[in-house]
Amino acid sequence: MLQQGVVTGYERTTITIEDGDTGAQLSAVTVRIADTTYKQYVGLSETESLAADEGMLFVHDEPDEYAYVMREMAFPIEIVFISSDSEITTIHRAHPDDDGQFEGRGQFVLEVPVGFTDDNGISEGDTVNIDR
Repeated sequence: MLQQGVVTGYERTTITIEDGDTGAQLSAVTVRIADTTYKQYVGLSETESLAADEGMLFVHDEPDEYAYVMREMAFPIEIVFISSDSEITTIHRAHPDDDGQFEGRGQFVLEVPVGFTDDNGISEGDTVNIDR
């Protein structure tokens, strides 16, 4: 279950992920939207865990190269970079003890529990439907 912690006021939505070749729906995930600098800084660091179908969607003003870190994280996640045209460009698996940065190009970044992409057959090139 999502834990809001100190940061409140997250909008929530459900996004779907489709196979990039066939258009078949692979999964749906309910996300909190991190659309301010402060919400993006805190990220999931005040969250104890996520259910298999929960995550956080980081919304950047424009596509660019971004780097994410595992600051004060309590559990492993996958960091999924998504282009402005909704294509998954990079998938990283990150653990709480990882010290490095996880870099990718996109306008959106989806953080989900580790194993989410494998469990749902999601890979680079698939499409994420985001209502904007």
